[in-house]
Amino acid sequence: MIDLSKCRSEFPALKVKVGQYAAAYFDGAGGTQFPQRVIDAMVSYICQGNANIHGHYLTSQLTDQLILDAREAAAVLLNASSPDEIAFGANMTTMNFALSRALARDLQPGDEIITTDLEHEANRSPWLELREQGFVVKSAPINKEDCTLDYGWLEREINSKTKIVAVGYASNAVGTINDVERVVQLAKEVGAVTVIDAVHYAAHGVIDVQALDCDFLLCSAYKFFGPHVGILYGKRSAFERLRTYKVRPQSPEPPCKFETGTGNFEGLAGVIGAVDFIASLGDELLTGEHSLRERIVAGYEAIEQYERPLFKVLVEGLEAIPGVTLYGLPWDGRRTATVAFTVAGVHASEVARRLGEVGIFVMCGDFYATRLIEVLDLVREGGVIRAGLAPYNTLEEVERLLAAVREIAAQ
Repeated sequence: MIDLSKCRSEFPALKVKVGQYAAAYFDGAGGTQFPQRVIDAMVSYICQGNANIHGHYLTSQLTDQLILDAREAAAVLLNASSPDEIAFGANMTTMNFALSRALARDLQPGDEIITTDLEHEANRSPWLELREQGFVVKSAPINKEDCTLDYGWLEREINSKTKIVAVGYASNAVGTINDVERVVQLAKEVGAVTVIDAVHYAAHGVIDVQALDCDFLLCSAYKFFGPHVGILYGKRSAFERLRTYKVRPQSPEPPCKFETGTGNFEGLAGVIGAVDFIASLGDELLTGEHSLRERIVAGYEAIEQYERPLFKVLVEGLEAIPGVTLYGLPWDGRRTATVAFTVAGVHASEVARRLGEVGIFVMCGDFYATRLIEVLDLVREGGVIRAGLAPYNTLEEVERLLAAVREIAAQ
């Protein structure tokens, strides 16, 4: 098994303690920690290059170049055909609201939009809100026993009236990796626009937007070791057709047509650092000279090789604890290394609080996958407890978590 634990030395946050307990970060699905190279990149920009764009002086010109470099890094990460297919914004949710309203300008009352019950609300609410304009919004159900999409429903409901299909690459709550290739193909058969929420998946798996052939894909750098910056990929043809809301001086060309206001330039420096960190993990599997894309692909392979054995221990350990119920596919199924569970008779927030007291950081609730928790009938229990793995987690931390859950479940 590949050992990525040495990368822990790059994360200053791992020095945090709760009393006598070292912090164990199982909250990566809500946002990973920063490696030092990301911090350094952001600080360097703030200290030495802070300026607004398009000025006739050094630091402004450096900012212009930084933006181009960040577009290039994100384009390579997603395998976009051009950096001009990459736009940046405050976060995925804000960008998706803007995207939904822009796409709605070309819809007619009665047109249909498809989303799913598995989505984060960032890929549900922007579409549900369009009902007020007379559009029909449908939500694909899930199979509750394993938290997977009902693809038969999608095959029946995606039809000539369907104009937009918005689906997540992977569930941020239970880790299910959806068959987005299948969904995109169904949408393409009827000429519908496809919007993919890859926020959760981007921390765990390779994304190839050209192979996927989606129209738009969104993710957020803070989920893959970077700062709070939203990223939108738009296929050139779809991006050019998009009628965005913008201020008059703003360029009418993609990607600038989507980027309102002053950008988070220090955040873009961090995006470059985050992509570089993922690529550096790939160096563990490669020898000789390789392109950035090849290193990124290898980086995700290294993450998978490292996380999956730890995830097996975590899932099988939780399954063995009386009173603990898990949600989703088996540990080796089509899912990310993120697990959701409940402890019988103990509110989810109480479990998370008690784990936090011993330095084990997990999230609880619905994580904005609100509809999923409603479908699973877990609202009164406070939703679920979510534990996710990242390359800086270790077997010792997994064993600490399991021991703490055993103690809670036994009381």
